[in-house]
Amino acid sequence: MNMGSPHTLPPPATMAALFVAVLAVSSSAPLIAFAAAPALAVAFWRNALATAVLAPVVAVSRRAEIRDVLRGPRRREGVFCLLAGLALAAHFATWMPSVQLGSVATATALVATQPVWQGLIAAAQGRRPSTAGWIGIGLAVAGAAWATGADLGVSTQAVFADVLALLGAVAAAVYTALGERARTALSTTTYTGICYGTCAIILLIGCVAGGVDLAGYDQQTWLAILAIVVGAQLLGHSMFNYALHHTSATTVSVLILLEVPGAALIAWAWLGQVPRMSSLPGLALLLLGVAVVILGAARSGRRAAVAAVPS
Repeated sequence: MNMGSPHTLPPPATMAALFVAVLAVSSSAPLIAFAAAPALAVAFWRNALATAVLAPVVAVSRRAEIRDVLRGPRRREGVFCLLAGLALAAHFATWMPSVQLGSVATATALVATQPVWQGLIAAAQGRRPSTAGWIGIGLAVAGAAWATGADLGVSTQAVFADVLALLGAVAAAVYTALGERARTALSTTTYTGICYGTCAIILLIGCVAGGVDLAGYDQQTWLAILAIVVGAQLLGHSMFNYALHHTSATTVSVLILLEVPGAALIAWAWLGQVPRMSSLPGLALLLLGVAVVILGAARSGRRAAVAAVPS
């Protein structure tokens, strides 16, 4: 991974990959809102189909690693994979319904607070955020409160959707924290294969227990589900992973925030969802706070790295 300055302009191929990745992930929420299927079912098919694509690759190229996970020295990391899959299922089971119940713009912005919750998790573990980090957390929380307060005048369903989106952001932060533990000894392919598979099984159990229909959709809905799998689940994440080898994680993290206006613009042009003017200042404040959190964490990381270098 390239750990250069986040202010350095990435090479053209990396810029193109980042553009494709942002466009791919920006399409996710509008496609979920468009799909004429229960959100939980869409979440299941998203992970089940992605697992079906990854499983043959894992079985052929990562056979020894899988053996170590099942009955070897990497069983501990395997447990973290399963827990990450559980957290990912919680993320999809909360955020995806929020997109269908509320607005694409608000749901996408609120779930983008994931770095804020990651910072609070780090603080609970004894790694206190920097001053900039705390400022960013305060700005993001204020922005989220503003946006949710604006929805109070719309409907209780809109507020419920906001709460679900925030819970989805918390679950995503837990998923990331657990994934970091699993990735210390596992490849990306093995980790994602196990994690997505676990997530799909948990979501399947939830669908069966809740009586959610998993079939009988029209052709447009199936195409939307396939587009989510190919776009956000496989292409988007793959392009971000490629970019991480050529530019800093901070640059990628900040650019991911472009998903929020990207999703809002797609929903506006395609679904006719005009963003509520009363919520826009709160959403802007929220994104500013998240960006400050990301940049503050990167600055703290660089200082820690410098301090660790022996003189």
